[in-house]
Amino acid sequence: MNIIYMHTHDSGRYFDPYGYAIRTPAIQSLAEKGTVFRQAFSAAPTCSPSRAALLTGMNPHSCGMIGLAHRGFALNDYKKHIVNQLNEEGYDTALCGIQHVADPVGKIGYGKILDSWDFDMSKDFNFDTIEYDMSNAEKAAEFIKTKKSDDKPFFLSFGMFNTHRVFPPVSQDVVPDYLKPPSPVKDTRENREDFAGYVTSARVVNDCVDIVLKTLQSSGLKEKTIVIFTTDHGIAFPEMKCSLYDTGIGVTLIIDYPGNHMKGSVSDALISHLDIYPTICDMIGLNKPEWLEGESLLPLLEKRKESVREEVFAEVTYHAAYEPMRCIRTERYKLIRRFDSPFPVIPSNSDDCSAKSLLLKSDYHHIGREEYLLFDLNKDPLERNNLIKVPEYQDILISLKSRLELWMVSTDDPLLAGSVPLPPGAFANQKSCISPNEKLLDFG
Repeated sequence: MNIIYMHTHDSGRYFDPYGYAIRTPAIQSLAEKGTVFRQAFSAAPTCSPSRAALLTGMNPHSCGMIGLAHRGFALNDYKKHIVNQLNEEGYDTALCGIQHVADPVGKIGYGKILDSWDFDMSKDFNFDTIEYDMSNAEKAAEFIKTKKSDDKPFFLSFGMFNTHRVFPPVSQDVVPDYLKPPSPVKDTRENREDFAGYVTSARVVNDCVDIVLKTLQSSGLKEKTIVIFTTDHGIAFPEMKCSLYDTGIGVTLIIDYPGNHMKGSVSDALISHLDIYPTICDMIGLNKPEWLEGESLLPLLEKRKESVREEVFAEVTYHAAYEPMRCIRTERYKLIRRFDSPFPVIPSNSDDCSAKSLLLKSDYHHIGREEYLLFDLNKDPLERNNLIKVPEYQDILISLKSRLELWMVSTDDPLLAGSVPLPPGAFANQKSCISPNEKLLDFG
């Protein structure tokens, strides 16, 4: 089967199928024809580590992508990127748009690069992001149009810049006064106007998805094609992107494929981006590489199992700055461990926005945080009440600490040996918390 992998920047779950009032009809249509995973999580709430984990089937610290590709971080071995196994199996592999796993892109191994934009993730985003994504959607569509049912199968990665900041100008029909900023962002005029930018950006994503899906339908290849739509991590607001809260690691994931037993339904099973690579292997009959650290979702999709894992793990090492964190999340509980000291509340790793400015103008950025954060997600889904010292949760705490450490040991996490140094040639900001008068865009 063919594979179309469509992915966005910084979208979390803020699309129609997840219950938000953001009109994205093409994505909603894909959800109604495919399967929506409502408890899908990225392996990292940062751009390059998240994408690298999905495309190698390995945790970020296992595959080596512990920071941003445009800041000099890289995979230990690009041959472990899924595109290389597909190349060996005779797939026609093509990249269109954003990839953010290698700098330069030639390291990865795609057979074709479809877009011709001179795009540099390390520079200010002073370009027309709508034109960028829409033109790439058209190029992706043209690639599909060249295919026939008896051609060798293809793998198409179509990456959109939206919904990354800087957001495009707000559409005239998006009225900030009638929007609610995402929780836990304060409901102010400035934040409503900011979120209107996200809503506009999400509509761009929808229009691009619409172009690709309509072309797939008209091509006659839909019944031979797996479609995967996802994002890298949470949206670029405080306590979301680059945090290990669910608002940081919770992601959109919709899968449609021929013969789907869960067509038009949702799954509440706990899953990780790490599970996508082994799922693809099972769907198209490939041997699973020995390095994979995820679980195939095919038993879920074929209704043979109700779950494939008991927990997911996620991590941050570097983003704009060094801010090492690890977490374990089960269906009910979340444990986050911070490895740096002191533990800042508002890191430089959050994109600049009005909500962040409001927090920085208060004393919020001077408040420290505990090394461990424990949450009961049944009672506290917003993860605000740290239970680390509550007596009745001590057994849960001990168990989660043990499971987190076991995962770190079994995956040879470099944090076990202490502070993780920058790889040769990589760079990061020197401090992990900024003052109210400083401005920093992380471009990731």
